[in-house]
Amino acid sequence: MIKKILPILNWLPDYTRQTLSGDIVAGITVAIMIIPQSMAYALLAGLSPEIGLYASIVPMMLYALFGSSRYLAVGPVALVSLMTASVMGEVTATGSADYHTGALIIALLSGVLLIIMSLARLGVLATLLSKPILSGFTSAAAIIIGLSQLKYFLGMTIPSGLNSFEKLYYAASHWQESNLLALFLGIASIFIILSSGGVLKRFLTRLNLSTIFVNVMSKLGPLFAVAIFTIASWYFGWHDAFNLRIVGDIPSGLPSFGMPALEQDLVWELLGPAILIALVGTIESISVAKSLASKEREKIEPNKELFGLGMANLGASFTGAYPITGGLSRSIVNYSAGAQTPFASIFTGLLVLIVVLFLTPLFYYLPLAVLSSIVIIAVTKLFDMKGFFDLWRYNKGDAISMLVTFFVVLFMGVELGILVGVVLSVLFFLIRTSQPHVAVLGRVGNKGHFRNILRYDAQTSSNLLALRIDESLFFVNSSYIENLISDKVAGHPDIEHLVLVCSGINFIDSSALETLEHLSEALQEAGITVHLAEVKGPVMDKLSQTPFIRKLQGQVFLSTEEAFTTLESK
Repeated sequence: MIKKILPILNWLPDYTRQTLSGDIVAGITVAIMIIPQSMAYALLAGLSPEIGLYASIVPMMLYALFGSSRYLAVGPVALVSLMTASVMGEVTATGSADYHTGALIIALLSGVLLIIMSLARLGVLATLLSKPILSGFTSAAAIIIGLSQLKYFLGMTIPSGLNSFEKLYYAASHWQESNLLALFLGIASIFIILSSGGVLKRFLTRLNLSTIFVNVMSKLGPLFAVAIFTIASWYFGWHDAFNLRIVGDIPSGLPSFGMPALEQDLVWELLGPAILIALVGTIESISVAKSLASKEREKIEPNKELFGLGMANLGASFTGAYPITGGLSRSIVNYSAGAQTPFASIFTGLLVLIVVLFLTPLFYYLPLAVLSSIVIIAVTKLFDMKGFFDLWRYNKGDAISMLVTFFVVLFMGVELGILVGVVLSVLFFLIRTSQPHVAVLGRVGNKGHFRNILRYDAQTSSNLLALRIDESLFFVNSSYIENLISDKVAGHPDIEHLVLVCSGINFIDSSALETLEHLSEALQEAGITVHLAEVKGPVMDKLSQTPFIRKLQGQVFLSTEEAFTTLESK
């Protein structure tokens, strides 16, 4: 039982010196990467840079103890940071004490919710948001996040309260207020980050260096940019000479420990957004964990992931941080750098702790334009226009859901956009299932195969009509099915038997069952006997307890072949 709560006990007994060396290398690599990244994401969330560092200490360690993934590295991510800023921006002023308190409460509520879902074994709820909705949301979020960084990237002051396009218009119409040095540093940082994944990676590959070393170095572009321009900013005094905006003082020492102050009105106001942030973060985290686990043929348990993420968010709320989840880029670096167990994340957290305790003064001269470039590069991967065109060719309903979610998030807000997307997805599902595909079956060849007579050269029988219903039956489609069967029967006036092939039916609700009873009775009065074939076991278990089966005049056949053979002979 204890191993289910603490997965660390499953791998700790087999821990070796070789495993330790791999975890230490991965832990150092990820720490080097996430230090500038965490500060950048904290700024995106409207919080001080040190809050991002706090979110990369205790939460990482707690997830390592309670999570099921060996490679997932948790901490601040762009999407959750944006959602936190979006929620808190409507509640209180950015930079105020209440703003930080609200972020702590969101982390607390998210943690409690995820733990409750885990204990109730509700990991399946992590799939509530479909891929089209998430794609529309993340694509719009990429634009919102990118435009939110304009004030740092351009080194100008943009009034608060503007939506994304108002920010873009303001920046374009006040371009002369830009700080050219900040713009240069932002562009140069983007060049360095992209070059590390392109030119540098190809150069190191030609030197026949190890694949792990090349992959790790190619991910450290943000650190190179931070180191180069922080030193240059200090040496040349850009802050004073060119009025360049820098990070400034970052408090050293441990974050305060304790439960955030809970105000009942604020808690109720933040409960809904906290649920949404928890779901979005969990979906992102589990998808990353599964993709990495599949490379090693390992299994991720959603309910353990919920518990691990819940504990990590509780840790964030008790240590002055804000909501966290698993990050794609840092997890890939963790895996590529040779992480063998979650101890790599514990080591990463310890290194970030050392930075918080002793090294924060090194970031005093770090230009904010450099941090903004890190965020901009990170979110460009979220924009997925190609996915929309692929969806449009395959399923227009999903494409419309994605597009509507995209525009509502962009113009009306994150929470409303996701809610509208979910409603649209449900609506299209109901429309699709309200008019299910029904095929008239005939015999193909002499080997017992039965197919749709519109697609195959199939032979039918003069005295029976076989209909295959390719959808579960419930209140939404019961009337449609009844009318369609009646029309099909009216088009075959000579039949004596109607066979409903149920291979595509997984569930029949009470409304549909009542419809089948009425239909069977009406057809019996017209001299047509209703039969069932290929009924799935769970469906038959339910039907066998109802009067419908007892009153059914026809038979329940194991296969369509058996139905044809038996009824044709009659």
